[in-house]
Parts: sequence; C-alpha cells; structure tokens
Amino acid sequence: MTTTVVLGAGVVGITTAYYLASTGRKVIVVDRQEEAATETSYANAGMIAPGHAYTWASPRAPGILFKSLFQDGQALRLKLSIDPNMWSWGLKFLNNCNAEQSRLNTSRKLVLCRYSQQALVELTAKENLQYDLLSKGALYIYRDPVSFENGCRNTRVLVDGGMELKPITPAEVVAIEPALKHAQPHMAGAIYAPSDESGDARAFTRNLARRCKEMGVEFRMSTTIAGFEHDSNAIHAVLTNKGRITGDEYVLALGSYAPLIVRRLGYRLPIYPVKGYSVTFPTGDGFSPPDVCGVDENNLVAYARFGNRLRFTATAEFTGYQTTHTPKDFAHMLQCGRQLFPEGADYSKPDYWAGLRPMTPEGTPIIGRSKHRNLYFNVGHGHMGWTMSCGSARVLTDIMNNRAVEIDTTGMIFK
Repeated sequence: MTTTVVLGAGVVGITTAYYLASTGRKVIVVDRQEEAATETSYANAGMIAPGHAYTWASPRAPGILFKSLFQDGQALRLKLSIDPNMWSWGLKFLNNCNAEQSRLNTSRKLVLCRYSQQALVELTAKENLQYDLLSKGALYIYRDPVSFENGCRNTRVLVDGGMELKPITPAEVVAIEPALKHAQPHMAGAIYAPSDESGDARAFTRNLARRCKEMGVEFRMSTTIAGFEHDSNAIHAVLTNKGRITGDEYVLALGSYAPLIVRRLGYRLPIYPVKGYSVTFPTGDGFSPPDVCGVDENNLVAYARFGNRLRFTATAEFTGYQTTHTPKDFAHMLQCGRQLFPEGADYSKPDYWAGLRPMTPEGTPIIGRSKHRNLYFNVGHGHMGWTMSCGSARVLTDIMNNRAVEIDTTGMIFK
C-alpha cells in the first residue's frame, strides 16, 4: 500500500487527505496545530463563491495599494517593507494588473471554482457533513450607479464561463434578503449569483477530518515540520520536532508557509501571505441576520451567517507573516456591516480574528508534481481556498493516480 504524507491540516490539506485515502492510500497528515483548520481556515469569509472568482490583480489594484500608503480604509493595504520576497512577489502581481491578464486569470479561476463547488456538493451529500451550509445564493452590492454599471460590465468574464449572474434593483435585493431593508437607500443595485453558497469552513474541515480518521487516516498534530531528508531526485523523510516521518509520497498543503518550507529544497514558490480580518458576532432571538451571503463591493466587506453567528470579513494587507490585530483594524468593516444589518447581531460581543491568505500573483493555485519525483504541491489558493478546496484535491488525486484530470488546469500546474 502506498503511504502518502500530507503536510498541512487546513481545508486544502484535509480534502486532499480524504480524496487520497478514498483511492486506497495510507495517508498521514502532519500539522503544527493541535486541531485541523486552526489557521487560514479558522474564521474565513465562508463564501463558496464562483460568482466572485475575480482575480485581485486587476487594473484597479495598483491605485488602491498606492492610496493605502496615505489613506485608511482601503480594501487593499500595503505596508512598505524591506522584505525582498514581498517586492519580488509584488512585481509579479503588478505584471498581472492589466485588463487582458486579469480576464485570463479570472476565467481560469472560475473553471476550478465551479468544478470544486460541484465536488463539494457531492462530498457533502456522500458523507452527510454538517457545516451551517446555506444555499440561497449571494448578493454583490454596489453603493453608487457608476460602480454598479462597472460591476455589471465586469460580470461578462464570469457569464462567458457559465455563471448565472443577475443585475437587480435595490427593491429586488430586499425581496431576496429582507434583512437588508435598512440598507436599501444606500444601494444602487446588486448582482445576484443564485448558485453561490456559504458555510463554515472550519466546521467542514474538522468534520471531514473526523471522517478521515474513520477511514484510517493518521494524524500527527502538534508536530512542527523542520525540513526534509532528501536528495536531488526524491524526498526520503519529513523532519519534525517529533522525529522523522516517512512515506512513499509527500503533498505540500501548508498554505502561506509552503514557500518557507520548500525553499531549502531549491523551490521559489510565488506565494505571499496576505492578511485578512474577520469579526464574528452572536445572533439569536431579537436579531435579524441575513440568510443570503454577500459582499459590499464598494468597501469589499463580505458577510455570511453560520447558524447563530454573523461574520464580516475584509481587508487584504501586505504585511508579512504577522497576524496581530487590534479593535481599530476592524472599525471600517464594522461601520459597513452595521449599516447593512443594524439589527443583524449582538454587536457588543465581537470575536476578532486575523489570518493569512496564501496568494499567488495570478490568483490561481499551484497544483501537481514538483521537480522531486515524489513531492506534490496543492498550494496558493489565496482568498478562494474554501471554494477551491475539493476541486483542487480531486485534481491532485487524479494527477497522483495518473488519471486524466477532468478540467483544464492551464495556469495552475507547477513549472
């Protein structure tokens, strides 16, 4: 029996472990945390959103980053640093910030996002997974006529890729989501994506990890990866604070930390951590949280309800590997969120969090074989890791089993 060691226990690592175990492999999952989904998958936006598969590297992005040096409240924040990795990544990002490349990268992301969502639907049904799933679509809200017009125009790349997206009036927004009634005067319109969904990525990942254990997957948690025992052709062992872990194959699914781990093998993965913030509030009797997830497009604040919790997520901050935060960091998203849903939750009980998105300059992940014959990559999913996780894991499993991949993976395969 082939033994595969999966490095990383976030949503990408656990879905990878599940699909590989389903093909008869013995799988070992290694992670430094005590429990799965404790880092990027812990409190993300929770949107399963092919309808928002746009790449961040767009013609607008350089201007927003420049403004962030002088103005607070920008959706993208750049903090100048002497980190050469940030500058190297940033130059590649800027090279993708033109209309042609943005459209190409978005269309590639969409293929994987749609495939992955269908895989998630199938997996959820097969394993009867519970994770506060809401399948009522998503609303992408615009505050003024100009941005709404531009937003409608930008949907063409997604519509051409098969997405159903409907421009709707503020009154139609409220008909779909009554909890937005107080915000109707502040809207010019919205784009409704009826097939988008939301769900708690942490609950999904941890419940799937339990299913993996039932399938025989071995978990080595609280285990810090220090490096590899290797030669120029193959990996022979993973070196950890708890000793060597050996296998026949190794899968790198360490999110933002992947480039640091494989740098000593000679790889320079174009992945940089982009910090995001979320705040979650309790709901219950007397509150009116939304059932339909969405994004305030002018402020790039996402929102979603998970059972009796309402979460707002915002900001892409280029600030290295630190995840510290203060209440001030959440002021702008809270202002937007309370305007959208003044009765949405108990705003006196915030649960603040910050995590790192593993971004590539193009926004597409890196999947497949490395230069070492038994090392594989499933990394770089950025802000769409939850949406892309099941599809990426299935793609990699097909590659590792020498089966034909079911989708076009152009722009995603490691070179």
